[in-house]
Amino acid sequence: MKLKRLSIGTFNLYNLNEPGLSIYTDKTGWSQEEYDRKIEWTSRTIRLLHPDIFGFQELWHSASIERALTQSGIAGDYDLIVPENADGKRIVCAAIVRKGLMISEPQWIKRFPEKFTLKSSGDDPQTPAITVSIPSFSRPVLHFSVRPREDHEPIHVYVCHFKSKGPTKVFQEDWFEADGALYKKHATSIGAAISTIRRTAEAAALRFILTEQMKGTRTPVIVLGDINDGQHSNTANILTEQPRYLVGDSLGGGDVSLYTAQTLQEYRSTRDVYYTHVHQDIMESLDHILVSEEFYDNSRRRVWMFDGMTVNNDHLNSDDHKEAGTSDHGVICATFKYRPIKAEAQEIADGTA
Repeated sequence: MKLKRLSIGTFNLYNLNEPGLSIYTDKTGWSQEEYDRKIEWTSRTIRLLHPDIFGFQELWHSASIERALTQSGIAGDYDLIVPENADGKRIVCAAIVRKGLMISEPQWIKRFPEKFTLKSSGDDPQTPAITVSIPSFSRPVLHFSVRPREDHEPIHVYVCHFKSKGPTKVFQEDWFEADGALYKKHATSIGAAISTIRRTAEAAALRFILTEQMKGTRTPVIVLGDINDGQHSNTANILTEQPRYLVGDSLGGGDVSLYTAQTLQEYRSTRDVYYTHVHQDIMESLDHILVSEEFYDNSRRRVWMFDGMTVNNDHLNSDDHKEAGTSDHGVICATFKYRPIKAEAQEIADGTA
C-alpha cells in the first residue's frame, strides 16, 4: 500500500451504550428512541468524515458501534477495533481503520509502566516530599500499528481518554464521613484536585511509554483522544514536551516531541475558532490529534505534510445531547499528504516544485 493522503480523526461517542443499560448512576440509560437518534447521528458523522483512522472514546458496548458503522454504509471500508469484553459495563477506547492499513494486533494498555514513578523528596529546601500512587489508566489506552506506505516505517497509534475535570466524588470516603461538617464545604476543591492529579499522572505515564518508543528511533507516532484539557494545559504540555514551532524555511523537529494539529492549523489560519466542548458557556478544546516529527512540516525528518483540519462542532449548540442524539464533544479530523522532505528538496533543486 502506498497512500498519498492520510486522514485521522478522533470522536468522543458520549456514552454510546445499548438501550436500557445503565450509564454511571443513570440506571435506565438510553431509551430506544434516544438510542436510535444517537446511532443515526453517529453513523452520519462517520460517513461524512470517512477518515482512514478514527479513534473513539466513551464507547460502552461493541454492538452499538458495530450498528452505527453498519448503518453508515461504509462498514466494508474498515476494520473495527473493539475489546472483546466491551459489554456495556464500562467505558473503553476503540477505533476503525481503513482495511489494509493494520499490521499489528491491537492492545489495550491498562497498567502504568513498571518503572514509572511519581516520587520526589523535594528539589529545594522549601519543597516537601511527594508521592503519587496511581497504578493504572482510568480507561485503558488503545495501541495499534498501521502502515500506509510500504516504503516507510509503520506508524504507532494511541487512542486515549484521560480523567475528566469533574471533581472526584469524595463524600463516601472514610475520612470524609469522619468529619463531614468540615469536609463538605471543601468537597469540590478537593475532588477537583484529585481529578487533576489523576489526569496528570495518566499524561505522564503515556508520555513515559511514548518516550521509550520514540527516543533515538525513527518511529512515527500519532496520539488521538479526549485528554480533558486544553491545548496549552499542563496535561498537553506533558504529552507533547512543548516542541518549538518553526516558521519560514527553518528546519528542525524533536525526536520525542508531539505536535498538535490545532497548532498546525492555527499557523495556516487568520482566526482561531477551534473548540470541541462547551461547559457553562466556556468553549474549550479537549479533543486532540498529536503527531510526531514525521508529520511536522518543518521537520528534517518529515514524511507527511499537514494539509488541514476540520472541526465538526455545530451540534454543540444543542443544550440537550441526549434528546438530540449528538455528542457533547466536537469531532475533529486532520489530513496529511505524503511529502517527504528529501523529495521536496529534490523537486526544488530540479525546478519542478
